[in-house]
Amino acid sequence: MKHPVLFVAICLLSFTYLQAQVQVIQNVHVLSMEDDSILENQAIRVENGKIVEVVPMTKVARRPNETIIEGNGAYVFPGLAEFHSHIPVAQSGNTQLQEEAMWLYLANGVLRVRGMIGHASHLPLKARIEAGTLPGPRLFLSGPSFSGGSVSSPEQAAQMVRDEKAAGYDHLKLHPGLEMDEFLVIAKTAKELDIPFGGHVSLDVGLKASLENGYKSIEHMDGYVEALLPDYSKVFDSDVAGPFTMLLVGEVDMDKLPELVQMSLDHKVWIAPTLTLFDRYFGSKPAEEYRNIPEMKYMSAAQVQNWINAKTPYEEAGILTKENVQPYLDFRNKLLMTLHQAGVPVLMTSDSPQVFNVPGFSIHHEIELMSDAGMSNYEILKSGSINPALYFEEEGQWGVIKKGASADFVLVKENPLKDLETLKTPIGVMMKGAYYDRNRLDLELAKIESNHQR
Repeated sequence: MKHPVLFVAICLLSFTYLQAQVQVIQNVHVLSMEDDSILENQAIRVENGKIVEVVPMTKVARRPNETIIEGNGAYVFPGLAEFHSHIPVAQSGNTQLQEEAMWLYLANGVLRVRGMIGHASHLPLKARIEAGTLPGPRLFLSGPSFSGGSVSSPEQAAQMVRDEKAAGYDHLKLHPGLEMDEFLVIAKTAKELDIPFGGHVSLDVGLKASLENGYKSIEHMDGYVEALLPDYSKVFDSDVAGPFTMLLVGEVDMDKLPELVQMSLDHKVWIAPTLTLFDRYFGSKPAEEYRNIPEMKYMSAAQVQNWINAKTPYEEAGILTKENVQPYLDFRNKLLMTLHQAGVPVLMTSDSPQVFNVPGFSIHHEIELMSDAGMSNYEILKSGSINPALYFEEEGQWGVIKKGASADFVLVKENPLKDLETLKTPIGVMMKGAYYDRNRLDLELAKIESNHQR
């Protein structure tokens, strides 16, 4: 491009104009998510990227120079979340995969994303979205993860926390392999700097110590199986335990679960179930059968092959038989519902793009699995709207449709409290006052597909 600065300036002006004008989304039914009621026949007035009123159509006061978006009886809700994502990394300054992922989320009604494997290239991506030069969801970024491979001492771990806070990351991600002294200094420093942290539970740390020392989110509901085992020493033998201790699930002592549930409540932990990761990555369906499912057309052939290669060794080792897998998946559903019904808050998460989980599309598979586990439609939607805002202590600022909140919402054909399938095909998406109709979303999907022609 000959004049990149001019191009960015034009984009900024265009976005500013789009936000500055008054928009009225009329003839819609509103699910605000403040409760489970539907406000029928409403209009939503948006100005400067904010909701300025939600009123019945009979009370709409027309104003000059406002843009009308006709809802035609659509249902409007605050949209979904992907609160465990692996945002692509920009390679040598090439941001194509990052930009594609942002559109894949938007096209599926996913308006807020928490990155859980950080990279320096994610910070300018977030800046571009916030400046309005790139369409995308609301991003919350974890820095590079803390693990046995990245942490070498307590002192180095503490400095790593300070560096990530200073760089502008929103969250810390912990991976396995941390020693107890390393973990404790990470927790202490993070609390001093007021940056939330969470992730996997290191075997040398364990679930109880993770809860007691400030984990904000337990990713994948990790650590619960291990904490329920009568003989914890077995978790250190990967051949015996299997991935995520899958092969020991038949040995769990369920009498220990009430104590863990109460600890989870007492320490105000959140859970990120990522049900679809376990259903697809560690499920009994053969890896090869995922190669040509519809959403794979939005990923490169190399990426899909990498995912197949990641699952195949478990299949060849005889681990992913239905006899091994089904009891484990059943236990995870029971664990989710036990925690949820006790009041432990749930975040909508699918771990995309990760093995066979395509950004945006995988959230709908996650929703199906949450429903199959027993969560109500309202509670599922809450996990992707109200709950993410609460997690980052920004309640009422977004994730809800009401006066003063950011204009982030999705239009769908049917009532999502009755029909979760309707979430898969948004009629339109509004993000901070910028509106993308179905034609625009389909155009962007077609571009991404063409980028990865087999």
